[in-house]
Amino acid sequence: MPRVVSLFLPSWSTDRLRRKLGDASPPVETPLVLVSREKRRRVVLSAYAAAIAAGLRPGMAATKAQALVTDLVVMDADPAADAEALERLALWALQRYAPIVAADPPDGLVIDTSGADHLHGGEDLMLSGMVNRFFGSGIEARAAVADTWGAAHASARFVARPTLVIAPGAQQDIIRNLPISALRLDPAIVHGLRVLGFNTLGEVSGVPRAPLALRFGPELGRRLDQALGKIAEPIDPVRTPDLIEVRRSFCEPIAAAETIARYVAKLVLMLCRILEEKGLGARRLDLLFHRVDNTYQAIRAGTATPVRDAKRLTRLITDRIETIDPGFGIEIMSLTASHAEPLVASQVISSLVEEPEADVSGLIDILGNRIGASRLFRFAPVASDVPERSINRIAPMAPDEGQTWPGQWPRPVRLLVHPEPIETMALLPDHPPVSFTWRGVRRRVRRADGPERVFGEWWKRDAELVAVRDYFQVEDDAGERYWIYRAGDGEHSETGSHQWFLHGIFG
Repeated sequence: MPRVVSLFLPSWSTDRLRRKLGDASPPVETPLVLVSREKRRRVVLSAYAAAIAAGLRPGMAATKAQALVTDLVVMDADPAADAEALERLALWALQRYAPIVAADPPDGLVIDTSGADHLHGGEDLMLSGMVNRFFGSGIEARAAVADTWGAAHASARFVARPTLVIAPGAQQDIIRNLPISALRLDPAIVHGLRVLGFNTLGEVSGVPRAPLALRFGPELGRRLDQALGKIAEPIDPVRTPDLIEVRRSFCEPIAAAETIARYVAKLVLMLCRILEEKGLGARRLDLLFHRVDNTYQAIRAGTATPVRDAKRLTRLITDRIETIDPGFGIEIMSLTASHAEPLVASQVISSLVEEPEADVSGLIDILGNRIGASRLFRFAPVASDVPERSINRIAPMAPDEGQTWPGQWPRPVRLLVHPEPIETMALLPDHPPVSFTWRGVRRRVRRADGPERVFGEWWKRDAELVAVRDYFQVEDDAGERYWIYRAGDGEHSETGSHQWFLHGIFG
């Protein structure tokens, strides 16, 4: 079952204009509208929030808008530039989310995420991450995922706040109460339906098709069937000449998994030859299957480092062949390196006595393509004396920057996400506890070492100017070792609460 994401950018034209103008952009409180020409009329295409608050709406005549708001700033829209920017945005999404991405003019993208959502932590996390990326750039965005392009498109514009995940097979219940303008129909058809008294898609879908087809043509029924999943609506993926792509067309459609795997190996070999000529290695591969029913299936595979090993790349792709539904057959296969980086040659061992360095990148690639690369990481040291700030998550194959943790005091192998309070009996100010109670279990301290004093990072926050922690390594009767600390120096109340916490466990 395909899963389609529709990304809606409500203020795409105005947001693009604001980013283009930069410092010269009008203030947010300025009532500004972009106008475009429809036949002989000049109409409002999009508006700043201040103009919308003044009662202006897209589709309104420009002369009426100027009459309603005396200090209105009117600027001509540039639909061609907006469409070009939307194509560039589609290429950006192609590299980050899924192999099938297309622009959905004038203000959106459509993405077939079938088989790729798990790489982003599931549909909910994928949509929220997608929307948050745009919010961080100052662009309003809404997104919805459904079984069909039509249902996702309508839901993103009329239901999502700001995201919506429609369960498989549930698109009919969602769209039946939406207005007929949600169906991507010609404005003349929408106006005609409203004249006849139709307001929602449920009302239109509940009447016989023949009279409506005689009056409005086949577009209405086709859009309804596409939204409900009764007929397919193919997505033509965006491509540029810069992408390295190889393809294979078949005289007779293929469907067997063994045949598909055989041609995958051939396409990978062809792609690796081109990558070698360009001095590149693949970081992300997209394999598209063009079926005879004019729909696409896709496989995406990523690597942690640039790779040009045909055997390794073939395995990454063929591991996911079982997710492909060939339908009535596949007539075209295309393999694209949607992300490639320079591949630097490295020196192998030159002596029998040298030990080869362990290469775990192959294992990381397999795990990353099965559970999602975002879930794989390793810890790297950060220059900070505060323990919970001294580590950072980085990519598994990120280069080593040479930093390390201080070696004066050992650190526990397990650091708790949040220090947990404990009850203790201790002599102040420099003595470790005689015993402590953690999670309802009382432990008697047999040996201890410390204190190691850690000061707050006063250059970051004024509240840490006097903050102090005294850390102790303690061992109980069972031989288990813990890392505990007292908040404060044991003498002055302004340095901390003097409460005790357990922060880590030694192996």
